[in-house]
Amino acid sequence: MAKKISTKLFYKIYSLVPRLCVDIIVKDKSGVVLSKRDIPPCKGMWHIPGGTIRYGENIEQAIDRITKYEMGLKVKIVKLLGVREYNKKSTIGQTISMVYLCKPVSGKLRGSKDGRDLRYFNKIPNNTIKEQKEMLYYYFKMKWFLDLIY
Repeated sequence: MAKKISTKLFYKIYSLVPRLCVDIIVKDKSGVVLSKRDIPPCKGMWHIPGGTIRYGENIEQAIDRITKYEMGLKVKIVKLLGVREYNKKSTIGQTISMVYLCKPVSGKLRGSKDGRDLRYFNKIPNNTIKEQKEMLYYYFKMKWFLDLIY
């Protein structure tokens, strides 16, 4: 298991180098899961759950850890949808995130200290982080096609 670092060290490292993350679009028949952030940055805004890939973790391990912690779910990776770079206002440092489409395989949807309010959506809420609105727009525009092949 990849080791968690202190908040102080986290901020120091990612003020010097880019941060690689995963954003996880979890979909089922009810829609896609979004979480309302309870922590900065962008506190109070809806977002795609995700997080930093820790040193020593591969992508699948990071997705497993993050979905279990943030959503209470175990998921299956369906497809890499794309890569997104965030501006400094909506994240910590220079963040580059790989966006994965996943489907839940077990667990019960629940929040975490990062975001207690999680819901399934079939359209993009107004109060969504800008860069993620763009990614969700792409997903909803392509939903009919993705549903056919996955």
